[in-house]
Amino acid sequence: MEVSVLNRKGEDTGRKVTLNETVFGIEPNDHAIYLDVKHYMAAQRQGTAKAKERSEMSGSTRKLIRQKGSGGARRGDINSPVLVGGARVFGPQPRDYSFKLNKKVKQLARRSALAYKAQENAIIVVEDFKFEAPKTKEFVEMTKNLNVADKKVLLVLPGIEKNVYLSARNVKTAKVMAAPQLNTYSVLDAGVLVVTEDSLKEIDAVLAK
Repeated sequence: MEVSVLNRKGEDTGRKVTLNETVFGIEPNDHAIYLDVKHYMAAQRQGTAKAKERSEMSGSTRKLIRQKGSGGARRGDINSPVLVGGARVFGPQPRDYSFKLNKKVKQLARRSALAYKAQENAIIVVEDFKFEAPKTKEFVEMTKNLNVADKKVLLVLPGIEKNVYLSARNVKTAKVMAAPQLNTYSVLDAGVLVVTEDSLKEIDAVLAK
């Protein structure tokens, strides 16, 4: 699949690049995508929910009522879970929600997500560029020139470009990411991918193995 290379002004440079068929031209695997998105979202969870158990509550340990004869449930001290204000039984404890996912499944999921974007013609290739200084106005102007200002944009760069990142930080519908850090969730969440020429080489180096 050939894609025209544009410049920052949205003009055709007259050059074309061929998207790697082993990355952008495969038959997407929906189950791999599901697993990788689930893996990504699980890793984002803080897992800090915590409820006090009986041994952690403060209060008198005096037994309030006798064991039998009251007609109600057995209970011990004031921290009993059957009392209002008492401890919680089997409450949430801090935990790690992340789980292991095989590297080959992750790569298949990322290739599948990129293949979906290629099928939707939602990939724009631009020539490599840099910003001399952080300027949000300059970034917004570029999105208008590329006709993506009204879409959710994921700009993929070959590496970390601080000025470009800072320029896009205040734009709610835009996200900047380095090609080696590309993940399935971010690709699917974006309405359109704006990829630089060098970024395509980085993506091929990681996913075309």
